[in-house]
Amino acid sequence: MAQVHPAAEEQPALALDDRPVPHLPGVLAPDEPRQEPPADDRPWQHLGYEIRPLADYSLRARVLSATRYRWDRGADLAPVDLAVGWGEMSDSALLERFEVTQGSRYFTLYPRGDGIDIVQALRHAANMHLIPATGEVRRAIESVREGAVFTLRGRLVNVRGPDGFTWQSSLRRDDTGAGACELVWVDEFVSQ
Repeated sequence: MAQVHPAAEEQPALALDDRPVPHLPGVLAPDEPRQEPPADDRPWQHLGYEIRPLADYSLRARVLSATRYRWDRGADLAPVDLAVGWGEMSDSALLERFEVTQGSRYFTLYPRGDGIDIVQALRHAANMHLIPATGEVRRAIESVREGAVFTLRGRLVNVRGPDGFTWQSSLRRDDTGAGACELVWVDEFVSQ
């Protein structure tokens, strides 16, 4: 994880219309994320960082929460984190049973009530640090609303900065805690 400033300095990444996108019950994004060996594993430079691809990556998911970062060590590279869900975690009926929070580059699911399989829920959700490839992609990410369903295409990456700063992506969907977030270079981002 990158060094971060207190959560008070983080602000939700909200569009002009910041109301969540409502949905009737039902799975909106049924498929698991797609992850494959990178078609090209050569690193490249971006904003003074070396970006090293680990896997080609795509997904369709629902935004559970969005947070903008302006002051932590990775904010210039990945200004927005999205907590996202697919499969059962894209269903409003299940999401009503959770509170989702984000802060300090983590996200947390708090069950509301009994009988919830939190381990299963976490296998269908992730916190993603998004590195936009272009200004257009950045604007699309920054304008996405909670509840929106989106598609993303890009790469899971590791990052190295000139001052020794490093940031690494998880390559698993079943991990939790420090190091479990996906660090995603985003080539395309489309919100439906």
